[in-house]
Amino acid sequence: MTIDDVLSAELATGRPVPTAVAGEPYESWQVISDDGRVELGIWEVTPGSFRGETDGVYEQMHFVAGSGTITDADGVVTAIRPGVVMLCPDGWSGVWDVRETIRKTYAVVKTR
Repeated sequence: MTIDDVLSAELATGRPVPTAVAGEPYESWQVISDDGRVELGIWEVTPGSFRGETDGVYEQMHFVAGSGTITDADGVVTAIRPGVVMLCPDGWSGVWDVRETIRKTYAVVKTR
């Protein structure tokens, strides 16, 4: 799969982000593979702010489009832009502030 494939992929599922704190962010995704322990996919979210957390999972994200920031519970800010890779260990939490619709690939590994 190439970056062009990720950027042009139709995302089959969507909903308002349930943890929104500002704006009306809407998330969509496509699961590419899920063996019950590891899930791989493409995810997109429209502008807005929302809380995020990893509970019982470890996630690796590779951003391919969009812009914004993610501020973790310790106050560390990660600038989101194409090419950025972010790792979120089990127990991570933070706030997303999306300025331009973000698209990423992800790998989520269950830890329990």
